[in-house]
Amino acid sequence: MTLSARVRADFHQLAVAGVDRLCADAVAVRFAVPAGLADAYAFRAGQSLTLRRRWASGEQRRTYSICAPEGAEPRIGVREIPGGLFSSWLVNEVAPGELIEVGTPTGTFTPEAATRARHVLVAAGSGITPILSIAATVLREPANTVTLIYGNRRSDTVMFVDELADLKDRYPTRLELMHVLSREPREAELFSGRLDAARLRNVLGVLPEPATVDHWWLCGPYGLVEDARRLLTELGVPAERVHRELFYVDDLPPEPVRHAEPAVDGAATEVTVLLDGRSSTVRLPADQPVLDGAQRFRPDLPFACKGGVCGTCRAKVTNGAVRMRRNFALEEPEVAEGFVLTCQSLPDSDALTLDYDA
Repeated sequence: MTLSARVRADFHQLAVAGVDRLCADAVAVRFAVPAGLADAYAFRAGQSLTLRRRWASGEQRRTYSICAPEGAEPRIGVREIPGGLFSSWLVNEVAPGELIEVGTPTGTFTPEAATRARHVLVAAGSGITPILSIAATVLREPANTVTLIYGNRRSDTVMFVDELADLKDRYPTRLELMHVLSREPREAELFSGRLDAARLRNVLGVLPEPATVDHWWLCGPYGLVEDARRLLTELGVPAERVHRELFYVDDLPPEPVRHAEPAVDGAATEVTVLLDGRSSTVRLPADQPVLDGAQRFRPDLPFACKGGVCGTCRAKVTNGAVRMRRNFALEEPEVAEGFVLTCQSLPDSDALTLDYDA
């Protein structure tokens, strides 16, 4: 069976098969998939699941990366965010047997595991979640090699520490594992301190020929991912070899302010959305993201973070134009083909057509 990089989730109720404590503020949640849904939840390494729950305050959705290798039961890693309604529930309350609405796997942060390649993976904190899935999957192929650089505060905050050690034991000659701790000294000064641009430059200095690495996988907070991306560009790594994913945290830069002349009262765009083969057309304000406006008449439109990070609301512009305020989910080739994040897209034409089925 060929696994596709799905971009839209279909929700089903799945039972929690297990909850494993990773450290004081993080767990891994495993889901039992009925036989009839096995194909729907067959995932590629690096993909994500969107969870949906209804509280008194309304519906909430959160996207979490899968931490299991391809072929295993879907399993997500969750770190508690202070004050986070969803993460606190998953980390502290959810128990085996509980039913949760879970979307089918989505995402394109995925390797071609069967292709012989040298992979370098850079992660920090809970950014290890999809990276673990990628590493465990590509290492199954005897020709692949992996270098994993993982930054954390202290040793007791490292997620999946035992599973990473098991991977190292299983593939001692093909996996190079480097732990960098910012608040706990290590024997080597190189691995003691915050994994910022300067330290990453020093760490990469011990690797042979960064420009010859086939694939770089970056996942973590915005600052780390952008520092790493700029450094790799400086070191001559082609952009198409660098793959990035962010988790939704507070260090993202603010959304750009749109400076424009005051619009004429009632300025609007005629927006047509195509989803599940059904077309709907409505006039929407020109100064509001398409997703926010269109959800009032198409509540089935897909979304999760609404921050330009997860890519769940991806659609293709087939007519007209939009102005995308921020994008941390789509690769350059996708944007060139006309795909946009509708949660960040302001109409920029008199008429606009968005195809969610593309």
